Amino acid sequence: MDTAAEHSETDVLANLRRYPDVEAPNLYAVDASDRLILDEAAPELEKAAGGVVVIGDHHGALTLGAIARYGLSGVRTHQDRLLGERALLANAERLGIDGFTSHGLTPEVVAGARVVLLQLPRSLDALEEIAGLIADHADPDVVVVAGGRVKHMTTAMNEVLARHFVSVQAHLARQKSRVLVAREPKDERPEKRWPEPKEHPDLGITVCAHGGAFAGTGIDIGTRALLQHLDAIPHDATSAVDLGCGTGVLAVLLAQRSENLVVTATDESAAAVASAEATVAANGLEGRVRVVRADGAETVPDASVDVVLLNPPFHVGAAVHDGVARSLFAEAARVLTPGGELWAVWNSHLRYRPALERVVGPTRQVSRDPKFTVTVSTRGGQSPI
Repeated sequence: MDTAAEHSETDVLANLRRYPDVEAPNLYAVDASDRLILDEAAPELEKAAGGVVVIGDHHGALTLGAIARYGLSGVRTHQDRLLGERALLANAERLGIDGFTSHGLTPEVVAGARVVLLQLPRSLDALEEIAGLIADHADPDVVVVAGGRVKHMTTAMNEVLARHFVSVQAHLARQKSRVLVAREPKDERPEKRWPEPKEHPDLGITVCAHGGAFAGTGIDIGTRALLQHLDAIPHDATSAVDLGCGTGVLAVLLAQRSENLVVTATDESAAAVASAEATVAANGLEGRVRVVRADGAETVPDASVDVVLLNPPFHVGAAVHDGVARSLFAEAARVLTPGGELWAVWNSHLRYRPALERVVGPTRQVSRDPKFTVTVSTRGGQSPI
């Protein structure tokens, strides 16, 4: 690759794409918060001689923008979403920029960090885990420049950061975005609690969750709607996929029901995968449930499983969009054996049944209420559309 010095930050940000993430007219690779974080971090980045970390970059704006503007190298990044991570790599390759490495959300990513650029997560628990990790392992003089869209920020974010840092300052908003700057890790901080376990006696399982996992240690109401019909799923199935597994609740309960069943649980969220792995271990199912970080079911061969379970998202980031759900329907159709079944739960107002009929096969409604619909679709012999 060419050196980053040949690129201006403006050119880099103007030419970023979301690919291979979902692309649509109302979805963007860069937003005003990316630009504000880079601007507010300028005094720190100008004197940084290394130790720069980026957490939560959506599609590469912070990482590649910082490298292009300041000629940085050795930047460490962590992105929860796999497609965000792949978009960063694709943008870097296309623009000829290097100087960064990708990491999990572990001490390694922030060890000795002097400057951390952070896109604020929506979840306060996710922010708590990130803040604690930085405070525990970064340089004592670390500066955290954390930003986001004002509509998604709350004063509780200031409070979370203040539990881990002596100084937390809110800077002036610009273009409906704002930055919080945190300094001086505290000597006394909250005890580590990730992954956090919680027993659910009504279901007979323990659920473990990292801060960024959807629903945390709870069980979301969509999953509960599908769980009501778990016993109706064919008992002679020997292979199954929990597609978009979250903390692994469905995969664990399905595996517990039948000793002859092997379940693959997939999710693109690093927090979800780490949580599901912990949930599987907590319930003694390591040999029966395999957890994979993947885009859909990309690691699963065609026509190889008897059952797919799916509780699809109805948004991409903060934007309502059905692209993810529809791509997951096609993935389910691809991996199901002829006659295999997709058991799905979805928000009733989205009316997915025609799409399921077209992409997977004959679909019947199992239950419906104003909030959620549960359907089962049987894989026909046709190729998915």
